[in-house]
Amino acid sequence: MSKSISLTPSLTCTHLRFLPFQTFSSTTSFPPPQFPRMAAESSSSSSPSAASAIDFLSLCHRLKTTKREGWVRRQVENPESISDHMYRMGLMALISADIPEINRDKCIKMAIVHDIAEAIVGDITPDDGIPKHEKNRREREALEHMCKLLGGGQRAKEIADLWMEYEENSTPEAKIVKDFDKVEMILQALEYEKGKATMYLLFGCSRKIRFLND
Repeated sequence: MSKSISLTPSLTCTHLRFLPFQTFSSTTSFPPPQFPRMAAESSSSSSPSAASAIDFLSLCHRLKTTKREGWVRRQVENPESISDHMYRMGLMALISADIPEINRDKCIKMAIVHDIAEAIVGDITPDDGIPKHEKNRREREALEHMCKLLGGGQRAKEIADLWMEYEENSTPEAKIVKDFDKVEMILQALEYEKGKATMYLLFGCSRKIRFLND
């Protein structure tokens, strides 16, 4: 049986404002890959060449096959992939209501690239014990490699700029997309809960309380 859900946040806390819609009833650091065709490091064209685009998209395939580590550690059966998570975040941005002075198209783009470096470094979680500055260094290095693989140019720069904006939480759009990230994880946890997993198993009681109060 379907039901309507309406999420109406403030701009200072949860930056979501969905229109009503219906719902229905590791630590491994991967080295940069070696491709048979390596793209040129820079390009004056706004669009990448066909060869560099294929190389880039082939690397991004890892986002489809790499499972989200938090769910793996909690032994969730058939957990979502990194790209599963980013795709639904993109849909959240797409269906969200307009907010004054917020670039919704930028939010959509940011949602689908914010974890793109994980195609190389994997899904690093706090449980891995890797310091934040080291995680950031690895991801920046991976992003730089991916942008070179894409051939440089305007498209690569756009991806890099969107990723950096999200990481630094430097704009209203970045803050909104970070909230999409949290809400998507809550939705996924609830879906696993319906599949007989429990919130205690997924997060632990203390994490659950802290997360929901953030």
